[in-house]
Parts: sequence; structure tokens; C-alpha cells
Amino acid sequence: EVQLVESGGGLVQPGGSLRLSCAASGFTFSMYAMAWVRQAPGKGSEWVSSINYSGDPQTYAETVKGRFTFSRDNAKNTLYLQMDRLDPEDTAVYFCATNLLTRPYWGQGTQVTVSS
Repeated sequence: EVQLVESGGGLVQPGGSLRLSCAASGFTFSMYAMAWVRQAPGKGSEWVSSINYSGDPQTYAETVKGRFTFSRDNAKNTLYLQMDRLDPEDTAVYFCATNLLTRPYWGQGTQVTVSS
């Protein structure tokens, strides 16, 4: 069974940092590209970043480029999203995701709230 489990969300002040993690299981993690997607209250989902199966390259949405860093540890089957200089506009539920044989899989998400 494919499982994606996010963690690391929370409440942070504007300008602060958080690091999200996503633990993957049930598939050969090191063979697949992965992504982070977020959904803000009352809005649709927004792609945040993608990473190649090897960890390089990464691509980022313009809204997070230069502030977020996506990495992966294939030995640990884990993704990381380092988020710096957070802004209230970054408030959302963050999901890690992948496509396996054209079927999408998402985790349950972790809430990130940026507020003073």
C-alpha cells in the first residue's frame, strides 16, 4: 500500500522558517519524481515544487522560488521542504504527492499557518 505521511507543520511568525517532511512507503521511492502541493483556505490546490527521482533538478513555483528548498533522502525514503522567509500567503495545508503508473497519490497533509 502506497503511503505518504507529512509532518512538520505548525504556526510560525512571518519571516520565520519551517521544515516539512514526508515519509514514503509502499513503492520504490528512489525511482519516482515527487512533488509538494498546497491548498490555502477557500482556494484550489497549487503546485509548489517538484524534484527528480535522484534529487536534481528541482523546480519551484514563482511564489516560493528563492525561499523554499526541496530535497530528498532516498536512503530514508523521505522528502524535505525547507521553507524560509515565510509569508502569511504561504498559509495552507501542504501535501506531498507522486504519480505511480499515471495514478496520483497524495498524503493527508500538514497545516502550515503563518501569522503574527
